Amino acid sequence: MATVVCHQAITSHRPSNSFKASHFPKEPLNVPIKLRQKQFKIQATASQAPLLDPVLSPSKNIPQSYKKKSNEASLILIRHGESLWNEKNLFTGCVDVPLTEKGIAEAIQAGKRISNIPVDLIFTSSLIRAQMTAMLAMTQHRCKKVPIILHDESEKAQTWSHVFSEETRKQSIPVIAAWQLNERMYGELQGLNKEETAERYGTQQVHEWRRSYHIPPPKGESLEMCAERAVAYFEDNIQPELAFGNNVLIAAHGNSLRSIIMYLDKLTSQEVTSLELSTGLPLLYIFKDRKFMRRGSPVGPTEAGVYAYTKRLAQYRQKLDETLNQ
Repeated sequence: MATVVCHQAITSHRPSNSFKASHFPKEPLNVPIKLRQKQFKIQATASQAPLLDPVLSPSKNIPQSYKKKSNEASLILIRHGESLWNEKNLFTGCVDVPLTEKGIAEAIQAGKRISNIPVDLIFTSSLIRAQMTAMLAMTQHRCKKVPIILHDESEKAQTWSHVFSEETRKQSIPVIAAWQLNERMYGELQGLNKEETAERYGTQQVHEWRRSYHIPPPKGESLEMCAERAVAYFEDNIQPELAFGNNVLIAAHGNSLRSIIMYLDKLTSQEVTSLELSTGLPLLYIFKDRKFMRRGSPVGPTEAGVYAYTKRLAQYRQKLDETLNQ
């Protein structure tokens, strides 16, 4: 895939998505960086030692008092499995519909493909189909840690969802749901049948609404508008985690992930419009020396997959094998 000029279009306001870490106050390697910046007294244990020698983090969003877990990190991208409206060929956008049986199977299969790749943090959209995909995928992970959605919508939500067992926190993975990772909002097309819409407005018009970078559907978002919020969120909230050495899984949607891939692979607005992402098929990137290296899709836990390309992932597999065999 060509990598030409860097993505220039995404330059405007950074949307914020504040979250709190009272759920995991003593787990420095298991909570988001913005949460670690709060006034928690964090004490690392021997079991939390990084797999490679830590170095000072270069990220401007990370306090200099913290040290990186590693000089590289894994980034896994998964488009949600087939939804009920995918099955019915309806424009879904930001309508919150669940997965089909096929979509559930796709999420589980995706989990098997990434089961040997370390995951420290999970980011999803606020939509149930992305959250189901992340949760189902993690049921297949060899670490056997439980993904827990962090709730920051109110003080009561934070208090009521607090985890009081330190041991349980160690066996948990925080899940941050962010509306900025939602699917592109399709406006007045949401709920309409795609074929019937093409017959009504013309195939060319519907193609422009769906595949153009700049043209939005009626009262909806263009891909450019979706990219603005998704990439801004990625830069402000997810990339600092990778810079710190945390391994991140993102379960989101076709257009929000296309936007992020446009940023990672430095695609032009013309190239990204032809980018297709299959449902439930994970993609792996390695973040090292402030650069993203695409590794393709993991093939499964019993085959020679992309996770074998890096020293850290090989060490992770060895450590995980030793832990599971104890």
